[in-house]
Amino acid sequence: MSDRRTAIVTGAGRGIGAAVAIRLAQDGMAVAVLDLDEDSCADTVSAITDAGGTALAVGADVSDEASVTAAVDKVAAELGAPTVLVNNAGILRDNLLFKMSVDDWDAVLGVHLRGAFLMTRAVQKHMVDAGFGRVVNLSSTSALGNRGQANYSAAKAGMQGFTKTLAIELGKFGVTANAIAPGFIQTDMTKATAERVGMEWEDFVKANAEAIPVKRGGVPEDIAHTASFFASEGAGFVSGQVIYVAGGPRD
Repeated sequence: MSDRRTAIVTGAGRGIGAAVAIRLAQDGMAVAVLDLDEDSCADTVSAITDAGGTALAVGADVSDEASVTAAVDKVAAELGAPTVLVNNAGILRDNLLFKMSVDDWDAVLGVHLRGAFLMTRAVQKHMVDAGFGRVVNLSSTSALGNRGQANYSAAKAGMQGFTKTLAIELGKFGVTANAIAPGFIQTDMTKATAERVGMEWEDFVKANAEAIPVKRGGVPEDIAHTASFFASEGAGFVSGQVIYVAGGPRD
């Protein structure tokens, strides 16, 4: 890179978001580590700065317009105009449809879809001004449907349509938009799923790995590698795509 890029990674306090933030810092970017609670970003920021990188902890609720605006303004002022955005923030409120509350539906759609919309809308002006931008949205294999996840599946399917529309609208400004749809990744979020279905974590990992062609569960770094590619300058002719990082074919 001729000039250092500034990236924002949402939900970067742990798991996939933390791994992506660390990888983008290794790629030479200054990284805004954004999560609901600024204090929860400390470990990710330390991992980056201890390795000689530049990072900023930012507390924000991605589903709240004013909070998003303030966060993006802070990043622009302290790290520079953000031209890479990874919309990773997400929550689970799993339940079967007849047990799912309106609040649980709204909460999941709010963080995933509304959050991605608000963050992208706030950041895209910096990308357009720079004539360069990379938007990477986190979808999921659950977009194809998953029992007990009507809210999450709808949100993750929506992320794919959102991504393709961004690619169409923003392409002429040098901005690409792509989505990553992880399969089974070993994180705190999937541990919560194991608890929901009443399985021990080790058994849950083993059962999932048996159904995956490469015969292992994924790790956050698997997703970070793909995010790094999408965020790179060399990926400028790749846009509107959804890559399933799932250890085997999905469609």
